[in-house]
Amino acid sequence: MRTRTCENPNDISDIVRDYDRIALVFQGGGALGAYQAGVYEALSIAGAEPNWISGVSIGAINAAIIAGNTPENRIARLREFWETVSGRKIWPFTPDGDVFRAVRNQMSSYVTINMGQPGFFKPRWPNAWMLPTGAEGATSLYDTTPLHETLQKLVDFDLINSKQKRFSVGATNVRTGNFVYFDNTTHRIGPEHVMASGALPPAFPSVRIDGEYYWDGGVVSNTPLQWLLDQPDHPGALVFQVDLFSARGELPRDMFQVIERQKDIGYSSRTRYTTDLFRRVQLLRSKHAEAVLRIPEQLRTEEDQQVVSDYEKSGAVNICHLIYQEKDYERDFKDYEFSGTSMRDHWASGFEDTVK
Repeated sequence: MRTRTCENPNDISDIVRDYDRIALVFQGGGALGAYQAGVYEALSIAGAEPNWISGVSIGAINAAIIAGNTPENRIARLREFWETVSGRKIWPFTPDGDVFRAVRNQMSSYVTINMGQPGFFKPRWPNAWMLPTGAEGATSLYDTTPLHETLQKLVDFDLINSKQKRFSVGATNVRTGNFVYFDNTTHRIGPEHVMASGALPPAFPSVRIDGEYYWDGGVVSNTPLQWLLDQPDHPGALVFQVDLFSARGELPRDMFQVIERQKDIGYSSRTRYTTDLFRRVQLLRSKHAEAVLRIPEQLRTEEDQQVVSDYEKSGAVNICHLIYQEKDYERDFKDYEFSGTSMRDHWASGFEDTVK
């Protein structure tokens, strides 16, 4: 497996022709998720349409909007979602400079905390801390009913369930603590599966599906990359892994930076570890197959033949890894700072990074 850099949209379209599977893998990251929309727009312009889309948290919402719309409507629906949830005005004008922008973004995050975001979530009243144990609303600070309505409006779940594209979202089983994938090859996907993937506690309530309760997949792992790599069939695959938090960063110099750095490390989900582990497993498989091939054919067992057959059927898996690089004015609240200005900046960054 190797990583390849995509130089421009035309280069991307040339690259994808060599692969049977084009996968788009979206990490969670709240308001930073507009970056993923920009990445998809660049890929779409290049004609690089994925046939497998997976995501966690906000990545699951973006993935559902893409998979649940026809190609000509996807970018418009993504834009409608992001303009809806970031539509509340903060300040009409901000002076130039990182200091002013940081203050503006902080005010925007305070608005999110106190008022929620249109089409996404709203504060509960009375607050969960004021309710007795077991009361309705006692386990989350916000009501996500608006998100359910938004998904119903923007996503054609019948299209997702037609399996024209493979679709997967990750969630955490609250009772067992296990990571679970809802995949349209094994589940009939509805708004509840997408909402379960984005039900980050204690902000959002768990989502009940078939008698079990689920939280955000990011509680366990913030990327579905492992799920894709664990699948038994590996035709030639090109994976666009789009991360919203960077594992690398500067040494913190105050408590706010400590909180931000902790969040970045925690949510970056060891993507590099996952790819390194997969590379080692593939190397062991190749060595195993090479060893079996040294055995005279008439002496090979059925298991030996299967090892060789599986290895010969597997193709190269290349990962194009895109990671959002935060701006100097962004702080630890960047994942719940939903201003329209920041949304457009994130979207533009995703587009520009993809075509570099």
